[in-house]
Amino acid sequence: MSFLTINQVSHTYFSKDHATSALSDVSLSIEEGEFISFLGPSGCGKTTLLSIIAGLFPPTVGNVLIEGESGHNRSIGYMLQQDYLFPWKTISENITLGLKLLKHESEDSKIKALELLESVGLTGVENQYPRQLSGGMRQRAALARTLAVDPKILLLDEPFSALDYQTKLRLEDLVSITLKSFGKTAVLVTHDIGESIAMSDKIFLFASHPGRIHKTFDVPEELRSLTPFEVRNHHAYNALFQTIWKELENLEDHA
Repeated sequence: MSFLTINQVSHTYFSKDHATSALSDVSLSIEEGEFISFLGPSGCGKTTLLSIIAGLFPPTVGNVLIEGESGHNRSIGYMLQQDYLFPWKTISENITLGLKLLKHESEDSKIKALELLESVGLTGVENQYPRQLSGGMRQRAALARTLAVDPKILLLDEPFSALDYQTKLRLEDLVSITLKSFGKTAVLVTHDIGESIAMSDKIFLFASHPGRIHKTFDVPEELRSLTPFEVRNHHAYNALFQTIWKELENLEDHA
């Protein structure tokens, strides 16, 4: 049984005067520990599908299963473009907030959460406030907060898009290495071909109007064992980049 299964999911947004089809008959499955990407142009339903996986709302048609179960009993972590740290709380208070909300705030869980700060390179900042940290450091804290509740799956909605390029590359490495070390399953939404290749085991390329899977790309095994920065310097990276680029161009030409 696959870890995450999406069965014939379609979704339509209804307004007073219009019905807009955001997703049409999307089916896919991923295994535990895999890192996959949803890649495609704006309006192709990537974030809608991510929200459905998160259980924020049900699909119009179809279902999503995590370890064979549906419903709201999902242990899911969500990272967004913004870090959404509370400015009036310390970094320590921010990363343990999820534990408090879930009533899992034991002394042991708080210690493990603080140890995550070291894992993401933020030793010694637990008593500082978000305003005292750079954008990249705040996203590291957001990653620690997400991992603190030990989610079964992480959903990443363009978490690096607001960062400068150098910080983005560093964060790609950090997130990739951290998730692999914890054996986490992850789904990344991105517009960035390079980012999807550098971080993923598998890439689902979406077409739009309505959103649907156009093509699936398996990232070569020789790249999967490398860090994202190393992937970008490997000869196989350029070949896959060009292949996906041409597919995106074809989609835009026929849009």
